Amino acid sequence: MATCGRLQLFDQCTRLLPFMMGRRSFAAAANDSFRADDLVYDITKDRKPKPANMDECKFGREFTDHMLSIEWNKDEGWNRPVIQPLQNISLHPATAVFHYATELFEGMKAYRTPENEISFFRPQMNMDRMLRSAHRACLPQFDGEEFLKCIAELVRVEQEWVPNSRNASLYMRPTFIGTEPTLGVDKSGSALLYCILCPVGSYFSTGTFEPVSLMADPRYIRASKGGFGAYKLGR
Repeated sequence: MATCGRLQLFDQCTRLLPFMMGRRSFAAAANDSFRADDLVYDITKDRKPKPANMDECKFGREFTDHMLSIEWNKDEGWNRPVIQPLQNISLHPATAVFHYATELFEGMKAYRTPENEISFFRPQMNMDRMLRSAHRACLPQFDGEEFLKCIAELVRVEQEWVPNSRNASLYMRPTFIGTEPTLGVDKSGSALLYCILCPVGSYFSTGTFEPVSLMADPRYIRASKGGFGAYKLGR
């Protein structure tokens, strides 16, 4: 588990919410990527009240005040990352993600420790898979470590939403979609990389630490050979 101190600084003593990460490189085009140092902040003054009991938050129903958004297009490359108020996304009816499922996502969690620090659980592994999924979906590559720094900064901005509970956590949903408005079957010439956050209690009604019964049936498979089983893509 990667840990981040509430008031400490990231590796290079930047303003980011820090978490200790293994010294590993991400398969990304570092020279053609956004950078966390270029973050733009649009912080809302109209913050909504937090849930009274975050242990009871249902998965994916309650969202924080802000989101991270980074746009890309084939002519200009990556734009600067922006932390902005959570808002709807306006897309053309012919946008690639609607017709060809040019989309991928990850799911990560941030926890508050007994020492009142915030911890991310193995974010490098999520980012490795996200970059592999992007390559499979013909979406542009980016520097995974820079994206994790941006997400960490988003969590720092929203740190009051990280539950002070062993039964709840802050769920992070990085998402990548093709946004070019065309019905042609081709690589999307524009894309949107974003991340939203939501506090979540137990995923199962039995509780966080109670076992659940599962059935494995060999007659049915989730991933066929040569398919998308190793990726987290839209269907």
